[in-house]
Amino acid sequence: MSLKIRLSRGGAKKAPFYRLVVADSRSPRDGRFVERVGTHNPRLPHDHAERLVVKEDRIKHWLSVGALPTDRVQRLLSKVGLTEAPKINEQTKKDKPRAKTLERMKEAEEAAKAAAEAAEQAKADAAEAPAEEAPAEEAAEEKAEG
Repeated sequence: MSLKIRLSRGGAKKAPFYRLVVADSRSPRDGRFVERVGTHNPRLPHDHAERLVVKEDRIKHWLSVGALPTDRVQRLLSKVGLTEAPKINEQTKKDKPRAKTLERMKEAEEAAKAAAEAAEQAKADAAEAPAEEAPAEEAAEEKAEG
């Protein structure tokens, strides 16, 4: 019989309350269990003392006997210091953009860079042009006076 330390849901609709139980892995989530070893109330603040209440000695016993915690329970127990945090597996490539989308993004990035360079060049040309025109205007004014 393979044992799991897992969560069993209780509480009302949209107001969850969980019991940490040791149960046979084949039994349903809220079904028969061997022993209740704690509670978890996710509606309480993270720093509240009653958010996670565990019977440490019983959990240590069941872990030594060979009961495996589920990922969520292992994460909760790691906060108490009974187990190590579960290893987070890397995501597959399905969350990444495809090759054609990457090409389009690169083209858009290059176009934006070219537009920014053109704007910089236009700004630089505009700054140089009035400086060159000013002496020519002064010369024209002197000729008109003279």
